[in-house]
Amino acid sequence: MSREDKNRIGYTVALVTEFSKRFDIRQNQAYAYLKRYKGLEHFVQHYGVLHTLSFPDTIDVLTEVCINNGGQLK
Repeated sequence: MSREDKNRIGYTVALVTEFSKRFDIRQNQAYAYLKRYKGLEHFVQHYGVLHTLSFPDTIDVLTEVCINNGGQLK
């Protein structure tokens, strides 16, 4: 596994953890929510930009993406 892949995985795990803390849900629930409402898909597609933002800003972006796809967490 390349160093870049390891960095992406580590960042994604940290992001899901911070998302779960923001909305006071378990990490597995945060992951399932982000996957269901296309937040993770958006994150993967736009990783090059999103990983340069702060966690709060990235979570704000992913929250909006999820809301636009039917998610209810605000």
